[in-house]
Amino acid sequence: MQAIQQQQQQSAASGALAAFARFVLCGGGVGIASSFAVAASASWMPWALANALITVVSTLLATELHARFTFGAGGRATWRQHGQSAGSAAAAYGVTCVAMFALQRLVDAPGAVLEQAVYLSASALAGVARFAVLRLVVFARSRPTVAAAGRPARAADAGGLTPADATGFCRAA
Repeated sequence: MQAIQQQQQQSAASGALAAFARFVLCGGGVGIASSFAVAASASWMPWALANALITVVSTLLATELHARFTFGAGGRATWRQHGQSAGSAAAAYGVTCVAMFALQRLVDAPGAVLEQAVYLSASALAGVARFAVLRLVVFARSRPTVAAAGRPARAADAGGLTPADATGFCRAA
């Protein structure tokens, strides 16, 4: 029994690491493409507007990629997932803004290297936190409850409906 639990923990850890790698690739790829899109768009519209528009589009795109590839949610992201993902992106933006504001208050004339170090550190911290939120909240999959015997419990054992019960409950099912 202990060996099975240890194997499940190792599998979960490797799954989380693989999901984090996909998160970095998908999010990083969208981020790099967005930086070029903002620069190109800013040539024919105000930079702030270009940044806002590209941020919205890139957040929608990244959420779809995370739903389909990073976390394997099984299809397109729902509106709820888009909203939660946008909220986590806004929180990450807030973290980087606070870090840069604090740097400006603490150091009279920070150099470019220090600014980049602070920004990238805050961004990395926010990215790890965002990954955790997306994995554990936004795209969390319902995991089967484990019965005392170590086997997945049936929905009926947990007081829920089985698929057969659901068809009787709702004729459209």
